[in-house]
Amino acid sequence: MIIKLMPQRRDDTLSVVKSGDVLTLNGEAFDFSAISDGASLPAAAVSSEWVIGDVSRTDGELTVTLILPHGYPYSQEQAFPADIVDPADGEIALPQAPTTEEVANG
Repeated sequence: MIIKLMPQRRDDTLSVVKSGDVLTLNGEAFDFSAISDGASLPAAAVSSEWVIGDVSRTDGELTVTLILPHGYPYSQEQAFPADIVDPADGEIALPQAPTTEEVANG
């Protein structure tokens, strides 16, 4: 699985838990196991504000793009997030805001 993150300035939060091809986003489960190789599911067919762009499977690899909400100030990791590739099952660590100390040190 590849999880792409699209940063967006907003004050809410996102939690992501992975179990196989199931992503649980803020407590709501989305099962993408029915997407066959070479197929895609339009984002509009997924009833989640967090999923943007088509969900697809290529060469067996599921790819999904999620909104990454962030406040201000934000970290470089939040502004320019790296793809999360082959995450283990469980809670997925998303880029976090800078600490108070990091903000103070510029």
